[in-house]
Parts: sequence; C-alpha cells; structure tokens
Amino acid sequence: MPVKKLKVKSKKSKVTAKPVAKTATRASRLSVPVYSLSGRAAGTMSLPKEIFGAKVNKTLLAQAVRVYLTNQKLHSASTKTRGEVRGSTAKIFRQKGTGRARHGSIRAPIFVGGGIVFGPKPRKVRLDLPKKMKKAALLSALSAKASDKEIVGVSGLEKASGKTKEIVKLLEKVGKSVLIVTGEKQDMIVRGVRNIPGVDVIPANLINAYEILRHQFLVISREALAKFK
Repeated sequence: MPVKKLKVKSKKSKVTAKPVAKTATRASRLSVPVYSLSGRAAGTMSLPKEIFGAKVNKTLLAQAVRVYLTNQKLHSASTKTRGEVRGSTAKIFRQKGTGRARHGSIRAPIFVGGGIVFGPKPRKVRLDLPKKMKKAALLSALSAKASDKEIVGVSGLEKASGKTKEIVKLLEKVGKSVLIVTGEKQDMIVRGVRNIPGVDVIPANLINAYEILRHQFLVISREALAKFK
C-alpha cells in the first residue's frame, strides 16, 4: 500500500515586542519652569535629586505636622478653684436642725459663683522632634511637591517694588495658594503679598514641612535653592 505523507506544520517563532523605554528621565522630571515677576518665562531650573527626589514618608509628615501645630498652641485658659474665688469663709448655716444638707462654704462648686472643679489651668505643652526626623520630613514635603509638579522657580525678586500688582502677575502663572521661598528676608516681597489671601513669604532658613503642605504651590528663587543645597 502506498504510504501517506504526513504534512508537518512548521512552528513559527513569535516575536514579542519589547516595551518602549520611557523617554522622560528622572532628571527631566526635576526640571521646573522659571518665571519673572511680570509672569514671563525665564528658562528652567534644575532641582537636586537628593532634596527633591527623596522617598515620601506620609507617616513622618503627619507626625511633623502634629508636632508643629501642638507647639503653636498657648493653652492659656484658666479657671479659679474654690480657694481662689471671692467669698466668705464662714459656715453658711448651722450643721443640724435645718432639714437641709450640710454645707460649710459659700465658695463650694455646688453654689453659683463658687469654684470650678477640674477646670483648665495655663500649662506648657512642648513636643520635640529629632533633627534627623525634621530633615527627613522636610525632604519628604519637598519631594511630594516635586512629584506632583507643584514647584515653580522665580527670578528677579530683588527688583520688586512692593506693589501688589507685580505679585498678581506672577500668581496668574502659578495659582492662588502659594508659598514664596526667598534666600533672605525681603520686605518688598512681604509688602506686596500681605493683601493677597493664601499667599505667604518665608526665608529658606525658616521653611518647614507644615508650611509647604499648607500651600498648594511652591515658588522658589534661585538664591533659596542655593541655600537648600
């Protein structure tokens, strides 16, 4: 009998397409635009990775904010005890024979005008955060703003005249809730933003995690960035 020839199907090798590498590198993401006081583009500014590219620790940020807010409270409420209110020290009526409950002082808390039981007293509450944790919280806050693309550079702050309309032109390119970080204390910038709600100015040496998180956008001058380094 003739032998039937079997057709063997050739297995074609499947070529898998390699994923396209991301063209945007870490360094390009840390480059932010720079604007002048008039709101015009003035190039870009590179942010150092060791400051603005750290890992964000949300638990540490929450702890830093709690410590900061607690230390801002005064706890100055005060009440008077039965030994501090004005009133007679004599027994208000005799011990027996009146049919009433026995009482010894009109300054007792049970009477109107008497002392307060367990009332608040002025006290000092101070929470401490180690320096390393403060630094880590600050880096986390700056890195969170950088990852959310909420950092903008600014140039020419030393030429400010103190007029509000100058800052308004800059805010048109940024936003309404802005924290401006300067290298040194600049009175003209403070004067220009004091009538604008939601905008604050702080020198680089006084910046903290709470102020960064309280504002939506962060505007940094080149002098302030040099102090960060």
